[in-house]
Amino acid sequence: MDFTELTIASAGKLLVEKKLSVSELVNACLERISKLEPKLHAFILVAEDKAREQAEMAQKLIDRGEADSPLLGIPMGHKDIYCTRGVETTAASNILKGYVPPYSATTVEKLEKAGAVSLGKLNCDAFAHGSSTENSDFGPTHNPYDITRVPGGSSGGSAVAVAASEVFFSTGTDTGSSIRLPAAFTNTVGLKPTYGRVSRYGIMAMASSLDSPGPITKTVEDCAYVLSAMAGHDPRDATSSKRPVPDYASFLGQDIKGWKVGVLKEFFSQGLDPAVEQVTRKAIAELSSLGAKIEEVSLPSLEYALAVYYIITPSEISSNLARYDGIKYGFSVEKEESSAARDLLEVYERSRGLGFGAEAKRRIMIGTYALSSGYYDAYYKKALKVRELIRRDYVSAFEKYDLLVGPVSPTPPFKLGEKADDPLQMYLSDIYMTPINLAGIPAISVPCGFVAGLPAGLQIMGPHFAEEKILQAAYAYEQATQFYKIRPKL
Repeated sequence: MDFTELTIASAGKLLVEKKLSVSELVNACLERISKLEPKLHAFILVAEDKAREQAEMAQKLIDRGEADSPLLGIPMGHKDIYCTRGVETTAASNILKGYVPPYSATTVEKLEKAGAVSLGKLNCDAFAHGSSTENSDFGPTHNPYDITRVPGGSSGGSAVAVAASEVFFSTGTDTGSSIRLPAAFTNTVGLKPTYGRVSRYGIMAMASSLDSPGPITKTVEDCAYVLSAMAGHDPRDATSSKRPVPDYASFLGQDIKGWKVGVLKEFFSQGLDPAVEQVTRKAIAELSSLGAKIEEVSLPSLEYALAVYYIITPSEISSNLARYDGIKYGFSVEKEESSAARDLLEVYERSRGLGFGAEAKRRIMIGTYALSSGYYDAYYKKALKVRELIRRDYVSAFEKYDLLVGPVSPTPPFKLGEKADDPLQMYLSDIYMTPINLAGIPAISVPCGFVAGLPAGLQIMGPHFAEEKILQAAYAYEQATQFYKIRPKL
C-alpha cells in the first residue's frame, strides 16, 4: 500500500490503530520526495533530520495513548516565507539565502504542538510576488498534471507537494490569490481564511493589510482539521481576532438545502475561458441539485478591484521590503570582499539591486511611486476609499445570500514562460480572487473538474468569520463529485 496516497483522516486512523507507524509514513513521503523532486521542484529544502526527530516524538505520544490531535504524526511542509527556528528560510529570494531564523512563526508552533511533522520548506514566488511560482530565485515549480505548465502561485510549491502526495498538507499565504490559484491549478483544496483568523506573526510580510495564512490539503475534511489547528488569537499579531475558533470538522456532512447562493455576474465576463466557464457552471448546477437556491448577483465595485489591488499591494510591499537593506540581515555586498561598497548608500543600492529579483523591483518601484509626494492622494488614498466600497458591497450581499460562488481562475494552468514577459497578463490571473482579499472575507477553492486534462477550481466565498459555512458547502459538493480522487500520473 502506498501510504502517501492517504488523507490526513485515513492516515491518522491507521496511526492510532497501530497499523502504521509515524516513521513508516514519514519515510514513505521522504522516498516520494526523492523520486519526484527532480521533475517537480516543490521543495527548496528537505529537513530530513528534523522530520525524523519530530516523528519519534509523535510516535511516543501515540504509544502512550495521548493521540489527541488529528494531525499527530502527519507529514507537512511550510511555504518558505514561514519562519522556522533553526531551519533556513529564504522567501525563495537570493537576498535571504542562508538566513536561519531564531524563532518560528506562530502557525509553525501551533502545527508542531498538534504533532504534525515538518518535512521542509516549499518553493514559492520570491516574497510571494507572483501567480505562477516562476519568480522563485531557486527555479520554478512544475504542475504535476502537466510538467510543462505552471502550478499557480505564489504558494505553488505548497500546492504541488500536496497534489503529488509528497506531504499530506502544507501551509500557504493568500494576499491576492496565492492559496486559491495554486489549489485550483493542482486539484487540491485551498482555503483563504478571514483576515485576522490566522496569525501573521513570523510570516514574512508581503502586503500586511491583505496577507492571510491558510492551508492547502487533499480534501475538505483535511482542510477543516488543519484550519482548526492554525486559527486563533495571537497577542503577537495586533490584527489577530479574539473570536473563538469553532470545531470546523463538526459542520461537515450537514446539508445545504435552502441556502441562498449568489453567482457573481462580474466573474463571468469577458476574458473567462469558455471551457472553464462550462465546468464552473456545471459545479454551480450541482450545488442547486444539493438543495441550494441559486441566483445571479452583481457587485458593481468589483470592476475596480484589480486596479485597487495593484496600487495597495505594491505600496505595502515597498514599505515592507525596505527592511532588506544589506545591513541588518540577508545578502550584503559588504560580505563580498571583491565588491565592497564605498559608502552606506552604495551598500543599500548594490545589495538590493543584486539581492532582489525583477518582480520585487517592479513592485517596489510601483509602490514607491504611488506613495510619493503628489501622488499619494491620487493613487493610494483613492484606492483605500474604493477598497472600502468593495468591502461594503460584499457585506451587503451577505445580508441576502449565505454564500457567493464563481470561478477561481479565468484560464486553465498556462505554459511555463507563457506570461513571464507580460506582467499585465500575469496579474490578470488574479482577477477573480483579489476582491476577496480587499474585503477581508474567507474563500475556498475546491476541485470542480478538468479542462483538457488540467484541473479547475470552484471558488466559494462567505461572510467574515464564516469559514464553517464555506467548508460545509465545499464538503457537500466534494462528496457529490469526488474530483479530488483524480490524482496526477507521476
